[in-house]
Amino acid sequence: MKIVSWNINSVRLRIEQVAQFLRDQQPDVLCLQELKCPDEHFPHEAFDALGYKHRHIHGMKSYNGVAIIAKMPFTGTEIKHFCGKEDRRHCMAAFENGVEVHNFYIPAGGDEPDTTINEKFAHKLSFLQEMTQWWTERRQVAPRKAVLVGDFNIAPSENDVWSHKQLLKVVSHTPVEVEALERFRQSGDFIDAVREIYPEPEKLFSWWSYRSRDWRASNKGRRLDHVWMTPEMAGTVTRASVYDTTRDWVKPSDHAPVIAEFNI
Repeated sequence: MKIVSWNINSVRLRIEQVAQFLRDQQPDVLCLQELKCPDEHFPHEAFDALGYKHRHIHGMKSYNGVAIIAKMPFTGTEIKHFCGKEDRRHCMAAFENGVEVHNFYIPAGGDEPDTTINEKFAHKLSFLQEMTQWWTERRQVAPRKAVLVGDFNIAPSENDVWSHKQLLKVVSHTPVEVEALERFRQSGDFIDAVREIYPEPEKLFSWWSYRSRDWRASNKGRRLDHVWMTPEMAGTVTRASVYDTTRDWVKPSDHAPVIAEFNI
């Protein structure tokens, strides 16, 4: 089962890039974040033409939005709202092999890592807290094979950023965010599928700012996009990679697809 997570930063603007990627990589499941597209304008025809007949779309105009697109049929789908907002940051699809795929777009958190002056940062931390409580309760119902993917907007390890010291006070790598994400990870004993293949201390990034003219030369990246799995899937990941080729394309997303393959 080949699963991809990609913050596409407008699915309609970059549908040709999505199509090229699908032709090249042929994943079983593609999870997109930041669709910036209401459901009624989603480019279904492009996915039909490529054999991706099964789609769980949860979009909105101009902002956010997530989608799970697959070759295989779903046995069930869900949507979860957090923080009393219907801002399209989660969707889930279950498959015949018993695996649930959860797709998240965690709030970015704005520029100032201070909840007293920055509502966006407060929202991010509240979102993570609710995710933790939600999964804790969900896990108590029954163990489950699940893969959690998405733009988490947090680079948790010092090896997930180009400079640990310089980014300690920058939103996405502050200790309070890292600790909140770790509490969520512990709520499910989640395993970082990508780090199973590329263990630390290897540097690994999935996002590079548009501000850098030559992003490869400067390589000031962060690993904001993740693929996690529940303990019930331990030992199943066989390959993983960040497909940074897309970052060289014309007018690309600032995020690269993250690929993980599982032997299920």
